[in-house]
Amino acid sequence: MIYPLPAVMVSCGASEEEFNIITVSWTGTICTNPPMCYISLRPERHSYGIIKKNGEYVINLTTRILAYAADWCGIKSGRDYNKFTEMGLTPVMASLVRAPLINESPVNIECRVKEIKELGSHHMFISEVVTVDAEKSLFDEKSGVFRLNEANLLCYSHGKYFETGKFIGKFGFSVEKRRLK
Repeated sequence: MIYPLPAVMVSCGASEEEFNIITVSWTGTICTNPPMCYISLRPERHSYGIIKKNGEYVINLTTRILAYAADWCGIKSGRDYNKFTEMGLTPVMASLVRAPLINESPVNIECRVKEIKELGSHHMFISEVVTVDAEKSLFDEKSGVFRLNEANLLCYSHGKYFETGKFIGKFGFSVEKRRLK
């Protein structure tokens, strides 16, 4: 019951013949130093075996524009479809892992599996983040600020997709000194 969650497309495969995409919402950050994250998959999913064999994958953040593809890639199996071709997505060689990036995604997080925890219906792939690729338009070169909120990212809540909402405050705003008017 911990919602909303990110709706991401995870790409995997070490060669064009095995490239696949799976949509995942069971994902998140688990450590800052070293940077680590996780995805949880059911062992019967096609991507599970690919990721387990290769030990690498890419978390591709999704947007309103990618919502249809994210949903479709979560319903259809890579055993039956080439998801890149079917959804008109472009696989691009990653910087440090063999799994492809999804070029249309504004942020791609390259991951190497460190451990697989068998938890029941899902197995958790605990992974090191080896690099992050992001659209240059999300960086303000003058201020050095990364404006991820401008990517219009998707989240998932109880079977429905939503765009991230409006800004309501920044980390620490509750304890900042308030100026008198």
